[in-house]
Amino acid sequence: MVRAAFLPATGSALTVGEIDLPDPGPGQVRIRLAAAGVCHSDLSLTNGTMAVPVPAVLGHEGAGTVVSVGEGVTSVAPGDGVVLNWAPSCGDCGACGRGEVWLCRNALAGAARVHAHRPDGTVLHPGLNVAAFAEETVVEENCVLPVPDGVPLTDAALLGCAVLTGYGAVHHNARVREGESVVVFGVGGVGLAVLQSARIAGAGAVIAVDVSEAKRDLAHQAGATEFVLASDTTAKEIRALTGGEGADVAIECVGRAATIRTAWESTRRGGRTTVVGIGGTDQQVTFNALELFHWGRTLSGCVYGNSDPLRDLPVLAEHIRAGRLDLASMVTDRIGLEDIPGAFERMTAGKGGRALVEFGQAGR
Repeated sequence: MVRAAFLPATGSALTVGEIDLPDPGPGQVRIRLAAAGVCHSDLSLTNGTMAVPVPAVLGHEGAGTVVSVGEGVTSVAPGDGVVLNWAPSCGDCGACGRGEVWLCRNALAGAARVHAHRPDGTVLHPGLNVAAFAEETVVEENCVLPVPDGVPLTDAALLGCAVLTGYGAVHHNARVREGESVVVFGVGGVGLAVLQSARIAGAGAVIAVDVSEAKRDLAHQAGATEFVLASDTTAKEIRALTGGEGADVAIECVGRAATIRTAWESTRRGGRTTVVGIGGTDQQVTFNALELFHWGRTLSGCVYGNSDPLRDLPVLAEHIRAGRLDLASMVTDRIGLEDIPGAFERMTAGKGGRALVEFGQAGR
């Protein structure tokens, strides 16, 4: 029996309690969690913006130590530190065949499996495959990646989603070039990773936009050269900060129609807007045909930062070891399992950066 935070039903409150977690079967790995990040996607699962089988143990950004392995597992062994990969690629679908592993058709197939049981026998599913909001979890072998040398185990949890997404949005989707101006909408966990990644890419002006004045210092620490408090004049302010033209690149990390539209309007003619935020079907963004032609801008969606964890984790590790990427600075709240609902409330209110559930395991 281990403690976990699970969602009894869509739209209900998260519950913390004991679950009966089985031993790993063939091809599976059991992990003792060191830490798990509280991501906006977890909130989207609770309110139905993203649908998964329920009841489910949530949490998809985590790292920990291998406790035991099932038959046939060869890539990791007990005692190894690992990062959880919530979207493993199958290698067989059309997207994987094109090298677009972040679009794998079968990445979330494991979310429907039986993960554990409540003491009363209720079946629990593994949320986004990995069920990281728990003291321990059991996942498929392709859902774990070795923690890179020199990266503290607790901090490594952020590599599982926020950092891969933010870094990938800058380097793989928007493809920010040295000297380009970048505006980032939303200074949460992913937004902070985007700001650091823009700095790593050698961007010139890096403008952070958020609804909270309290995020100003956090944004500057992550690499922002300017901070703009979101308002009806945001696009105009950004044009004023970029020579009257608008930014070369806008990266939206909020997932709201109004913010996406503002991000698009904040770029120069021929500029590029990358949408990272996950919005609901009620968030409709409209454009007229003439403005699409006239402005020549590009608007693109971005899933998991267009990242391939196998390719990108070693690159991120090198940035961390060299001091260019600071994981710990992204964490504004270090909490326990029972504090996750409060973290959701702060996230909804636009407060803080990344909240990190820590399970008391020493880092490496």
